[in-house]
Amino acid sequence: MSLAERDKKVIWHPYTQMKNALPHIPIVRGEGVYLFDEYGKKYIDAVSSWWVTIHGHAHPHIAAKVAEQLKTLEHVIFAGFTHEPAVQLAERLLPLLPGKQEKVFYSDNGSTAIEVAIKMCLQYWVNTSKQPRTKIIAFKEAYHGDTFGAMSVSGRSIFTDPFASLLFDVEFIDLPNEKNIEQLKSKINYLSNEVACFIFEPMVLGVAGMKMYEPHYLDQLIETCQKHGILTIADEVMTGFGRTGKYFSCEALTTSPDIFCLSKGLTGGTMPMGITTCNEKIFDAFLSEDKLKTLYHGHSFTANPISCAASLASLDILLKPETLENIHRVVAKHEAFALQIKDHPKLKDVRQAGTILVLEWETGTDTSYLSGLRNKLYNYFLERGIILRPLGNIIYILAPYVISNDDLDYIYQTITKALNDI
Repeated sequence: MSLAERDKKVIWHPYTQMKNALPHIPIVRGEGVYLFDEYGKKYIDAVSSWWVTIHGHAHPHIAAKVAEQLKTLEHVIFAGFTHEPAVQLAERLLPLLPGKQEKVFYSDNGSTAIEVAIKMCLQYWVNTSKQPRTKIIAFKEAYHGDTFGAMSVSGRSIFTDPFASLLFDVEFIDLPNEKNIEQLKSKINYLSNEVACFIFEPMVLGVAGMKMYEPHYLDQLIETCQKHGILTIADEVMTGFGRTGKYFSCEALTTSPDIFCLSKGLTGGTMPMGITTCNEKIFDAFLSEDKLKTLYHGHSFTANPISCAASLASLDILLKPETLENIHRVVAKHEAFALQIKDHPKLKDVRQAGTILVLEWETGTDTSYLSGLRNKLYNYFLERGIILRPLGNIIYILAPYVISNDDLDYIYQTITKALNDI
């Protein structure tokens, strides 16, 4: 049997209706921006394998550092113990984050990083107030993960519908703009005595369809929260590590969130890891002789040394001048193509934030994750050796930073042809 046939017998794939799923493409090797299947076909990974592989596949520097760590220490319980890779990663990462982030809490992935942040904020108020605040503010179309806390602070959608009665209530607000910003600030002011925290994806809402908004409106929301002591959580799981043209999206703000959630590009896509960082104010709220004020949260693989080693290696690459040059090169290429294609009659919208380029196909109806156009677009690009995983009728390019100009041009040319063919 082929790998795809064996897969069908034993695997349940994510976000997939297995009843009518096409055979899954059997990938046997990766190199740079390319993936190779068992039949020898080459694909450009234009979505960085779910936005994680920022430096390309099988990067030799990350591989060498992971192999070196495997020969030294593969894992150790992180309650009561520590190790060099975890300490070094925290020491190197914290100064890169906007504002004054003081502590790193390790977990396993983006969803768990969000869970930790939510628990930090809610328990902060239990630890510091006789009348703890319990409300959370989030954007209506946000996506923060698939665990229950992360689902609760995500917009209600097909991802959360089966569990709707089990999710805790959240005050959802629209994305801020010139017309509604004062109304949104008024709502925060009105609810201020009840709100524990405000969680947001800075500047780009990923799963919502790569929806984008201006940083100065986010600044105003954060400032309003700070006025009332409301804690703020920046979900940079997708936008972190260079995706919007800066190392972190929140660098575009004049304010600083209390908490950052990181994952995806953290390890360069090598293996799972989540990080939640916080400022001194939050950490200090848990320091007490009272054991009940402890943050009772942890994971078996908290601060796994191999994941930390991969993250350190990924940081080595990210901070090299040539990586920033590549990021700026990709941004410039996207800007030029966006300008060229923006008035095409088959496109409802073209938008860009740093290395993220988004094309929203016109369907004559509302944009939908379940758009029938999705499979046509997906298969069209796959047949031509490009992996673009549409969000319904929206396609986006989120490639590794090492992608060449020639490969970008080929993707742009194929998109242009698709606009004529589909």
